[in-house]
Amino acid sequence: MRELVSVDHAGVGLITSPPPGRRAAVVAGVAGHVPEQALANSDLESRFDTSDEWIRSRTGIRRRHLAGPDEATSDLAVAAGVKALKAAGSKDSPDLVILATSTPDHPCPATAPAVAARLGLGGVAAFDIGAVCSGFVYGLAVANGVIAGGAASTVLLIGADVFSTILNPADRSTNAVFGDGAGAMVLRAGNSAAPGAIHAIDLGSDGNLTDLITVRGGGSRFPERDGEDRWFAMQGQAVYRHAVRRMTESSRKALAATGWEPEQVDRFVAHQANARILATVGTELGIPPDRVYSNVEMVGNTVAASIPLALADAHADGSLAAGDRVLLTAFGGGATWGSVTLSWPRLA
Repeated sequence: MRELVSVDHAGVGLITSPPPGRRAAVVAGVAGHVPEQALANSDLESRFDTSDEWIRSRTGIRRRHLAGPDEATSDLAVAAGVKALKAAGSKDSPDLVILATSTPDHPCPATAPAVAARLGLGGVAAFDIGAVCSGFVYGLAVANGVIAGGAASTVLLIGADVFSTILNPADRSTNAVFGDGAGAMVLRAGNSAAPGAIHAIDLGSDGNLTDLITVRGGGSRFPERDGEDRWFAMQGQAVYRHAVRRMTESSRKALAATGWEPEQVDRFVAHQANARILATVGTELGIPPDRVYSNVEMVGNTVAASIPLALADAHADGSLAAGDRVLLTAFGGGATWGSVTLSWPRLA
């Protein structure tokens, strides 16, 4: 595995890969949390001109979970954080809390400090990352950099979103796809050759694609948030094309920087956008279908929570084993994308 750090101003992105023996972030625990309320496809039939078969054939989704009227993003994030810290054994208290979310409790301030306080972590550093569905991958890059640089020894990284609060109640397509949830991971300082270590990271973005995935109102450009501007909007077909292309390209770069061939990947965990995208990217990479992990059928697209929720489920059901070579990838609004390679540790 070679050291590679490059920035291409034409938009190729940033790739990092530490050589063996260097300090790196190592996965110490992972957990997920979804709200109690589950919404099956059949529950949507009374609201829209749709059917269970129509939704499943296009997305692979059977159900999703929705936050209750008194549940905010911070509530889900705290629940996932508690579980992840317990799973990691709480050996060391985190020095930093990173929350990847596009649905913060408030436009201002950030939600991460409140999550850290509710977790009893005192005055630790805490901040939000807003990269939509790529947020957790971006968070892994930040956590790894902070740990590798010696600024922190333990980081709690959480991906959480309550997208049900920004979906247009009249939009069949988005209500069928998105669900609420949170996933969390504890990362500790270790050796880059150790089981559980983050290997290579590739990140990229293209601001020319900003309009693909938006909530138009509520920011400094369009402060008013009423009418259609208050709702999430997505150009579905264009998102599909760009997601497949960027996740495939990014995955190849991360694999190359790690020194892995696609057939050496034991478990491919992509952002759980929908079943079609997952299958297409896996095929483009040449990864066998039985190595492509998916939980989208039962939770839908949970945005920044997607990858950690999938990892937690895969670990819980035995789909991830110690020593597995794992490839993560995501595409989100911005547009943003990224991929990470890591070896899976032996976890409780």
